[in-house]
Amino acid sequence: MPLLLLALDNTLIDRIGAFRAWGASFLERLGAPAYDIDWLLDVDADGLTSRWDVADALKERYDLLVPMVDLVEEIHEGLLEQVRLDPMVAAALHIAGDAGWVPVVVSNGDARLQEQKIHRTGLDRCLADWVISGAVDVSKPSPRIFEIAARRVRMSLRNAWMVGDSPEADIGGAAALGIPSVWLHRGRRWTDRRYQPTRVADGVIDALRAVFDAYARAGP
Repeated sequence: MPLLLLALDNTLIDRIGAFRAWGASFLERLGAPAYDIDWLLDVDADGLTSRWDVADALKERYDLLVPMVDLVEEIHEGLLEQVRLDPMVAAALHIAGDAGWVPVVVSNGDARLQEQKIHRTGLDRCLADWVISGAVDVSKPSPRIFEIAARRVRMSLRNAWMVGDSPEADIGGAAALGIPSVWLHRGRRWTDRRYQPTRVADGVIDALRAVFDAYARAGP
């Protein structure tokens, strides 16, 4: 049985879309112009900026009097309310499991938030397990977090594939391990000369199709 390692945000779930939806609603309540969503998305930096720093930027720009901790929780809960799992992605994961693949999420981020995303969307019913950097004190692209994921499901990294959207964390992590990978380009061009993804895909369903096809051609 081959191991299927998967990123969470902007791979299995649309984290950018969820943050945009929450942000647009929040800014509307403030009476801010609609175009300020572009500023907020820049601040968020695709989830790389901490919620505390996003909250601090909001307080400063709009002179908000709300306590920082309450604003951070607003971001946290607002994001969770907006995040969704595409039924087609869920179906693809179930098909992968039925075909003998063992899907495991490997995600950087806050353990509480990431696990809540997994449970609230129902991803927990589609996965064999998950490993969150905040819970194990090691982050992608370190090989250690992928090794932890493999041990969690008593699997070897031999024949494993990595699917994700981050050039460094996901594809760089796979390259460090010497395993094949699929990069979700999200409209971007590959620019890193240190390593290359094995395949490039539009979305996770196309990525899984590419993985299954490549594995079938190569044989176990």
